[in-house]
Amino acid sequence: MRVYLVIVDETDEALCALRFASRRAEKTAGALHLLALVPPQEFSAFGGVQATIEEEARARAETLVTAAAGSLISEGANMPVISVKVGEGEHVVRQHLGEHPEVSALVLGAAKEGGPGPLVTYFAGTNAGALPCPVFVVPGSLSSDDIERLS
Repeated sequence: MRVYLVIVDETDEALCALRFASRRAEKTAGALHLLALVPPQEFSAFGGVQATIEEEARARAETLVTAAAGSLISEGANMPVISVKVGEGEHVVRQHLGEHPEVSALVLGAAKEGGPGPLVTYFAGTNAGALPCPVFVVPGSLSSDDIERLS
């Protein structure tokens, strides 16, 4: 079974990547892993404040990825595997891929305008050759019809 790992955040390009991966999973009898990243917080001398900020960021990420999963399920998809992890994006994604050898492809969304984003730059650039799976970069400008046609 093919497993597609999608990095979920609040951007339009992440939504495009999620739609593409969902359609690919449906058409290949595959599954989805959804990963929400929580960036590490700046050190604060007031530990309680830092802990509160980290907990709020984690709760926001959990809500986001759970809503994404709910949206997929309402469209008839199977329940995806959901993960929320704290850390630097590149490191967390590499770690997740190492812990989940069943992942067949990393699906990332590229921004419509400006640079493609830090994860796309990192994983589709010089570091792509060291990954255990292919990387799909989905343009953020694709319409739902485009995604359906291409997947």
